[in-house]
Amino acid sequence: MVTGRPKPALILTTDEHTQLRSLAGSRTLPHALVARARVVLWSADGQSNTQIARRLRWTNATVGKWRQRFVQHRLPGLYDELRPGRPRSIDDEQIAALLKRTLSRRPAQSTHWSIRQAAQASGISRSTVHRVFQTFGVQPHRTRSFKLSTDPFFIEKVRDIVGLYLHPPDHALVLCVDEKSQIQALNRTQPVLPMGLGYVEGVTHDYVRHGTTTLFAALDITNGKVFTECKPRHRHQEFLSFLRHLDQNVPPAYDVHLIVDNYATHKHPKVRTWLAQRPRYHMHYTPTYSSWLNQVERWFGIITQRAIHRGSFTSVHDLVEKIDAFVQRYNRSSRPFAWTATADSILQKIARLCSRISGTQH
Repeated sequence: MVTGRPKPALILTTDEHTQLRSLAGSRTLPHALVARARVVLWSADGQSNTQIARRLRWTNATVGKWRQRFVQHRLPGLYDELRPGRPRSIDDEQIAALLKRTLSRRPAQSTHWSIRQAAQASGISRSTVHRVFQTFGVQPHRTRSFKLSTDPFFIEKVRDIVGLYLHPPDHALVLCVDEKSQIQALNRTQPVLPMGLGYVEGVTHDYVRHGTTTLFAALDITNGKVFTECKPRHRHQEFLSFLRHLDQNVPPAYDVHLIVDNYATHKHPKVRTWLAQRPRYHMHYTPTYSSWLNQVERWFGIITQRAIHRGSFTSVHDLVEKIDAFVQRYNRSSRPFAWTATADSILQKIARLCSRISGTQH
């Protein structure tokens, strides 16, 4: 038998019951509001404060508080009241002026605004300026680089290459080909300090140069595997040698579509002659300043990050061996890059960028 101070009856209307059930079953509303709705529903079903407190792991006093709030104010009583605090010291006009100054002007003797400079110019504290910049996503300390292609056949080339990525032809290989030149065999002058708990790996800033190599690579877009060769230079002779290497490793029954950039080596007369003698080869040139269309550039970023940038090499031969070892491991578990952009989506993005550029000209 439950004893205690008698509670006023909690009777719900049909509309209140429907709204409370919606609140109690929500997965997007604040958890506190959902729990308060359950308190009211369970109280209306005849459960005591002690039983409800045990289910929610609340105190009896907290359950009684929200039950009483509902009895007095109904549904609006379940929402939090505005809490007292110091009134705002910065009004909307000051914030708007800060944002307008930051976005439309540059500070004297500087290329961009810092938080300290913006605070001094606006008379607002640095902490407030920092909060305003975070709220509105203003980042004057950062830049994003871009380069528009000047190729008169930009649209045609984009549609051609993206078409190969999204709908590769039957009985053919699509290979993204390029070279990463001047890879330096750098040897740190002191041993690397290993990473440990609480501190990162330590490397010296100085090193000894032992020479360079050029990495030629062809990425198969269907399975992500790469064909590579390291050469001492990157002239047309080395590119021809790499093409012969590809020719030996690609089954003769397949056509070969090569995606390359506009580097002069790829258009050398001897290269063109070699290709003309082999009709199964088809060259597809990316637009100027559009190396991002060539998927092998992404693979170059992977090998640079994982095997070259933080490596230490005693000689060029050591560098080449470690590159070859990385390629062998990569090919054993390779996966193709997921290319999802259509030609239309790329062209629309370029159009938006051009619109933004035209809007900044005076």
